[in-house]
Amino acid sequence: MIGAIAGDIIGSVYESSGLKTTEFAIFTAHSTFTDDTVLTVAVADCILYGKDYATTFKQYARKYPYAGFGGMFLKWVKSDSLAPYNSFGNGSAMRVSPVGFAFDTLEEVLAEAKRSAEVTHNHSEGIKGAQAVAAAIFLARKKEGRSKIKDVIEKNFGYNLRQTLEEIRPHYYFNETCEGSVPQAIIAFLESDSYEDAVRKAISLGGDSDTIACMTGGIAQAYYERIPAYIIKEVKNRLDSELLKVIEQFNMKYCLS
Repeated sequence: MIGAIAGDIIGSVYESSGLKTTEFAIFTAHSTFTDDTVLTVAVADCILYGKDYATTFKQYARKYPYAGFGGMFLKWVKSDSLAPYNSFGNGSAMRVSPVGFAFDTLEEVLAEAKRSAEVTHNHSEGIKGAQAVAAAIFLARKKEGRSKIKDVIEKNFGYNLRQTLEEIRPHYYFNETCEGSVPQAIIAFLESDSYEDAVRKAISLGGDSDTIACMTGGIAQAYYERIPAYIIKEVKNRLDSELLKVIEQFNMKYCLS
């Protein structure tokens, strides 16, 4: 899942910037983890130790209150309720990457992605977005080719993955919905030739850059397996010890680099 976290950190300074190029500084002095990373680690924590998703999400959000959580999510965090709020935002998909790495069948991945999503994002589009990203990661991890990944996602989730980035980019704008960002994140991966290229292409759309790069980055890690060492070093330098501890425990259990 470090690939998703790296995408989040790299994209953090370009969110809402309208950037429309792959030529940009991969890290800056202001590159930092956001709510995408916090909740990705929370999902990993739940998988590792069988914790309750809703309770754990609230605990992590209260520990990192300035990570950039959305308004509806923060309202839920501050409430006494554990009931979901029918969101179809991309928050369910940004945090799901550990699911794609941790389970051994597509059926298990889809079921767990649904569980991780529906505690907040119980809208059908919110669940679908999480399942699609987790499925793409699982298929990439299982050495399926891009064509197979594309076909499975289109068939099972109805996303149009036939558009190209060149067609999407000129008219694309900031969109926090699953429907308006998950397909674009998957297409960025499908058109890539390396982990870094995938993340650069995701950010070049000029939208919700940290979240799109987070989703793309998780898939790219699973497919390409190796992330450049300098990226891993920069990412770890920007994480605190508690987040790093969960990441390392998850990587050890699921044999990830």
